[in-house]
Amino acid sequence: MDKPTGSLTAAAVQPRRLNFRWHVLIWLLIGGMINYMDRASLSIAAPGMIQDLGLTRTQIGLLGSVFAWTYAVMQLPAGWVIDRFGAKRAYALAMIWWSVATWLTGVVGSISGLLVMRALLAVGEAPCWPTSAKITAAWFPAKERGFATGVWDSSSKWGPAIAPVVLVALMVAFGWRSLFHVTGAFGIAFALLFLMLYRNPVDSKRLSNDEREYIEAGGGGHERSLVHSSLRWRSLFARRSVWGMILGYFCTIWLWNIFLVFLPLYLLDRFHISFAQLGVYAGIPWAGGALGEIAVGYLAKKMVDRQFASPIAAKRLLIACCAVGAAVCAIALPFTQSFNVTLALFTVGLAFVAAVVGSAWALAADIAPSSMIASVSAIQNFGGYFGGAFSPVVAGFIVDRTGSYALAFISGGAIAGCAALFYWFMARKPIVEDAAA
Repeated sequence: MDKPTGSLTAAAVQPRRLNFRWHVLIWLLIGGMINYMDRASLSIAAPGMIQDLGLTRTQIGLLGSVFAWTYAVMQLPAGWVIDRFGAKRAYALAMIWWSVATWLTGVVGSISGLLVMRALLAVGEAPCWPTSAKITAAWFPAKERGFATGVWDSSSKWGPAIAPVVLVALMVAFGWRSLFHVTGAFGIAFALLFLMLYRNPVDSKRLSNDEREYIEAGGGGHERSLVHSSLRWRSLFARRSVWGMILGYFCTIWLWNIFLVFLPLYLLDRFHISFAQLGVYAGIPWAGGALGEIAVGYLAKKMVDRQFASPIAAKRLLIACCAVGAAVCAIALPFTQSFNVTLALFTVGLAFVAAVVGSAWALAADIAPSSMIASVSAIQNFGGYFGGAFSPVVAGFIVDRTGSYALAFISGGAIAGCAALFYWFMARKPIVEDAAA
């Protein structure tokens, strides 16, 4: 990582303008919302697809699992491509790819066609989060990355929060296929704007010298290429911290995918609410998730500012606490008969899960060398989605066989709680750039 000359430190710099770097989060926030609206369209369209195409809940779960398996496998080449060729082009081209796949999902009419489209969607969406992590590391000093990551990663909750309101209205008016057509077209338009307008810190004319010095003093300011690294890419798999992130994220995404795919169906099946009501209620837990993630990211920043913990230690502690909280909420879900209590458990549980996810992405940027931030982030994501890919189809199978979601939520909560162990005991040490491969 390039370092500023002299004895300049982040605390010593007193910049006159420190605002522009926060504007960059708007790109990442909107792009992530489009990403998750495209992904969440399946859960909203599921009732119509079940009725129109005769699909079972196991097949709906299989669509979620095929997406997750493909998404996981594509993380590894995606991280390498981003670190090798740069975040800007990878992000824009990936969004165009996944948006076309989303639009085509509204055209096909069989389970085989839907499986192909979900796989293509996953190929395109794979680079989105690793590029966001790399952009954040370039634009923000280390102490602010947890909060910044919490802001843009909250898009993965704002997307599903907004999706029920918008997509249910579209589905009622124009049918389930319109969901995919509208979100796909919007993604293509946004990708073209990003490609034309986004700039890296070193190329930005709107970034003041004071702010540039402040970012560089905190370890940011430059997007380094993989070709400048002294480490071999495959050596990352020999690191204990990397395996802690892989296993911890696996546990987190197991529960995350259950919520993502089955939360709307659970509210419909368990409480028999109307489809119109679903458009309001299904978005509330995701809004809670977004707010919870941002709040925990801000708490991590404050812990570092007040020297309570280092950036890595603060994130590890918060991840462990939130993983346990998510486990308790998920396990409690089957034991309540109240709709309001159920909605509250979903909301608080998703706030905890979201906080783990956001903190995990920020932690990857702290542990990885600057030239491999996208690669380490993608490897963590690979572990999470490769293992978590099983959870939707397992949960769907359980519901079809038992007629109940109880075992799916209890087992999902227990697995999510194990994330605390892996992040706390294994993901401890940063990877040094000049270490032996």
